[in-house]
Amino acid sequence: MTAIRAQGAGGQHVNKVSSAIHLRFDIESSGLDEDHKARLKALPDRRINAQGVIVLKSQGTRSQDMNRMLALNRLHELVESVQDEPSTRKRTKPPKSAKEKRLKNKKMVSQNKEQRTKPLA
Repeated sequence: MTAIRAQGAGGQHVNKVSSAIHLRFDIESSGLDEDHKARLKALPDRRINAQGVIVLKSQGTRSQDMNRMLALNRLHELVESVQDEPSTRKRTKPPKSAKEKRLKNKKMVSQNKEQRTKPLA
């Protein structure tokens, strides 16, 4: 974790105080289980770079302590999101009544469109 100067508006305060927090978390060197590490790396998240490092920046408040807490909370939420193993999808078939209803609707639309054509002379 490093403290850096925040971006954006804030006047003189933002130019002299390093209140933003830049948090870097290396997934490989962490104490997480291997399957958790793999799921974290597989996330489609732009905060995870190619080297497997999570980079979080928090600059929402004027307080460095509050920004630190917010960054750690975001990291905790990200790690918690991969705690549970994703469930596998059970393949199902649509019921026979649904198939019949779909085909009946298709037939009605087809007949409706057929009536729009001009008769042959």
